[in-house]
Amino acid sequence: MDLEKNKKTIIELIIFTVVLIFALQNIGPIFNFILYCLHLFMPFILGAVIAFVLNVLLNLIEKKWLNKLFNNKNLTKYKRTISLIISLLLILLFLGLLLFLVVPELKNAVTIFAQNLPSYINNVNVYLNKWGVETDSINKITNIFNELKDNSLLYIRDNKDFLLSSSLSIATSLISTITNLCLGFIFAIYILAQKERLNNQANKIMKAYFKEKQINKMNQIFTLANKVCSNFISGQCLEAVIIGFLCFIGMLILQLPYATTISVLIGFTALIPVFGAFIGTTIGAFLIFMINPIEAIVFVIFILLLQQVEGNFIYPRVVGKSVGLPGIWVMVAVTVGASVAGIIGMLISVPLCSIVYSIFATNVNLRLQKQKHSLRKNK
Repeated sequence: MDLEKNKKTIIELIIFTVVLIFALQNIGPIFNFILYCLHLFMPFILGAVIAFVLNVLLNLIEKKWLNKLFNNKNLTKYKRTISLIISLLLILLFLGLLLFLVVPELKNAVTIFAQNLPSYINNVNVYLNKWGVETDSINKITNIFNELKDNSLLYIRDNKDFLLSSSLSIATSLISTITNLCLGFIFAIYILAQKERLNNQANKIMKAYFKEKQINKMNQIFTLANKVCSNFISGQCLEAVIIGFLCFIGMLILQLPYATTISVLIGFTALIPVFGAFIGTTIGAFLIFMINPIEAIVFVIFILLLQQVEGNFIYPRVVGKSVGLPGIWVMVAVTVGASVAGIIGMLISVPLCSIVYSIFATNVNLRLQKQKHSLRKNK
């Protein structure tokens, strides 16, 4: 019996070694094939991610809001459809509100800047004269900017073919991304509408191909992943509300313009872990700069200070606590995720790291308990 078991182990080890050597020798083609598969299935991957995020809101509406309204068994079958419609409407309403607040203000800011540009230039000249800068030096600076403008126009004229092809490439990439998002959104709706049926099909597949012990382990991992990711989404939304509220209060105290619009934008971009508010800061600073450049500098300094508080105190405690991940590992996960996969990496790094951390911590505790048990047994 032991001989057969050893033979099986040796055969498995040989097969693993051969596969590993083959993978290392063909790492380039394998990596390209993986990228091709990711590109091919990206709409479905995005759909699964969107479905998971929407499922948190869907469960809240379906189980806590509509349970009392749908006591009649004849109406219960419509609960999922109504919950899904409400969830989609809430998200579309929020995105519409965001666009309604930000886009008109951007348009007005650009118009104001164009109208006030001559006065801005005069004010800069006045400040430079107050600081002791001579008129000749100011004229030299003005000439440098004019030369820079002329050189930029000349570069655009000489490289119009390259710029056109680059613009087409960017436009194609943007259209592809929007198409993937739309397909993913449709796929997510199908997943949410039939999630119980899909879950039953997955259970049947696991029972057909895996042993009971393996199924239990996989179910434990899936349950843990679901819990961690749900808590992460809830914590991320709470953190975004906190940072948006603190931004609004701070801008009111500092008497900065566009307090409501910029605070909503900062809160929305804060959904991207740790670094997300800087995206909103750029747009907010641009809006304020069009009215008063000095206030724009004050706003950037305020956001940088707020971002330090958010990154070092609020985020690790709110989001890190919700996913059971210590604050130091939240920072590590976000930093590594950003360097590997940009914004998407920042979004998925914290829940992924939390899942690995939880599994590893559970395994460590089990091993320590076994060691203690064996020590007591030996004594």
